[in-house]
Amino acid sequence: MNLLQQQLIDEYQKGLPVTSRPYFDMAQRLGCLEQDVIAELKDLKASGALSRVGPVFNHKKAGASTLAAMAVPENELAAVAERVNAFEGVNHNYAREHEYNLWFVVTAPDQDQLQNSLKAIELSGGYKVMSLPMVKSYFIDLGFKVKWLQSEVAINKKWQ
Repeated sequence: MNLLQQQLIDEYQKGLPVTSRPYFDMAQRLGCLEQDVIAELKDLKASGALSRVGPVFNHKKAGASTLAAMAVPENELAAVAERVNAFEGVNHNYAREHEYNLWFVVTAPDQDQLQNSLKAIELSGGYKVMSLPMVKSYFIDLGFKVKWLQSEVAINKKWQ
């Protein structure tokens, strides 16, 4: 990762400018051009280092959601995960080392649509879905400090 990519990750895990031109504002702060910010974010996405740029909503105020899990035979895991991912409301999906080895988050505009989505996912996936709705939030913080390797910075330095 080059220095601008690292700066984007370090500075904008939180606090993305809510303006008509957020990438321009980011570029101003980082001392580069708006098109540089856009290009580097595209590169981060293409490399898989970045999955998306956008807000995190309070699901209780913006609709309904649940953490869900399925117990899927290992040899079917990738295929079932792909079918689950095809549903519009699925926004996380990952394997775990557990009897319930496929975990995903499902969102919907309301509880009725959420329940309909879970039923449809069960039918499509072929396995029962265990729904684990959040009862109370104690702490949500999606940001973290990254410890960059100095050799990585030196080799890939694009921005001074």
